[in-house]
Amino acid sequence: MRAILTLNAGSSSLKLGLFSEDLETLAMGHVDRIGGAGGLKLTDGAGGALPVPEAGPEGFATNAAALQTALTAFRGAFPALEVVAVGHRVVHGGIHHAAPERVTETLMAELAQLAPFAPLHQPHNLAGVRAALEAFPQAPQIACFDTAFHRNHPFVNDSFALPRRFYEKGVRRYGFHGLSYDYISGELAACEPALHAGRVVVAHLGSGASMCGLKGGQSIASTMGFSALDGLPMGTRSGQIDPGVLLYLMDQEGMSSAQISDLLYKDSGLKGMSGISNDMRELEASNDPHAQEAIDYFTFRIRRELGGLAAALGGIDALVFCGGIGENSAHIRARVCEGMEWLGITLDAGANAANAREIAHGPVRVLTIPTNEEIVIARAARGVLRG
Repeated sequence: MRAILTLNAGSSSLKLGLFSEDLETLAMGHVDRIGGAGGLKLTDGAGGALPVPEAGPEGFATNAAALQTALTAFRGAFPALEVVAVGHRVVHGGIHHAAPERVTETLMAELAQLAPFAPLHQPHNLAGVRAALEAFPQAPQIACFDTAFHRNHPFVNDSFALPRRFYEKGVRRYGFHGLSYDYISGELAACEPALHAGRVVVAHLGSGASMCGLKGGQSIASTMGFSALDGLPMGTRSGQIDPGVLLYLMDQEGMSSAQISDLLYKDSGLKGMSGISNDMRELEASNDPHAQEAIDYFTFRIRRELGGLAAALGGIDALVFCGGIGENSAHIRARVCEGMEWLGITLDAGANAANAREIAHGPVRVLTIPTNEEIVIARAARGVLRG
């Protein structure tokens, strides 16, 4: 059975998708806690559980080991499996990579140079590519960039007020979660063509969180900037922060760049503010006032960015929620929409509680659309296969 494999390799997790050449979903896999007490979940195209073979700690020690463990499970479920192409999510494509590309050693070297732009993601993405190159040396490998969807922003949305030489060197706003926004744009084009042609704000809310303003299906502005730290607070990432705070941490707290990086990427956001967890489900269930304050700040920042993106678009026709929190937390959606009637948003409480697709009855439509980054990667890989 000929199939396309998609990989999304993170620091401690690995998401996999298996698709037919007609892009039918055959199976999905998720490995978490790589490097520790790792585990694998495997489902078929309908979401039903598939058997997972026994694997000790060595089966999840590295991205390469986790990939082999997952592939063993896939081959057990599909004995005649032949992987004909592998598509990869790569977080950062820099200035020059604005479309899916076949992986070469030259491309890998260029992408490795972008690791300082995305230190939490890029090295692990590339480790996943290396592991797949070893596992499937004959199959085309295709890199799909999270930044690519945002590469046609107006200058004012991509620049910082720094001397121009820094912009020319690549110190500019890139935007991320582009594969997710690409999928949502495609869904709107297929199912809501009038909205696709209009002004839409998409809120991708999960452990990583950002928002994007779409006009005619194209990205006009994004809350994330030079790095995946900017904009909204996230599970463990700070989001927007005054640069003066970083100078203070260096000069007055004596923190090194590595310590500040760990603080901003790993110990801030919902986890840092609450002192409890980076998991929104745990915070919603907690009676600790710090958990509530973290939720308050999270939703406040979303509302603030919503107003800013509506201004950048010259108005708003729809708000779309996606991502793990956006798709599943009725409470967060309600908090975001609360008091936004001035913008034309009037939430339908019953539809929201039922996790309906359409959850508002005001002039601005509000939709919940599950995102699917894997199918975007699979489409790109098939496109390369077909020349």
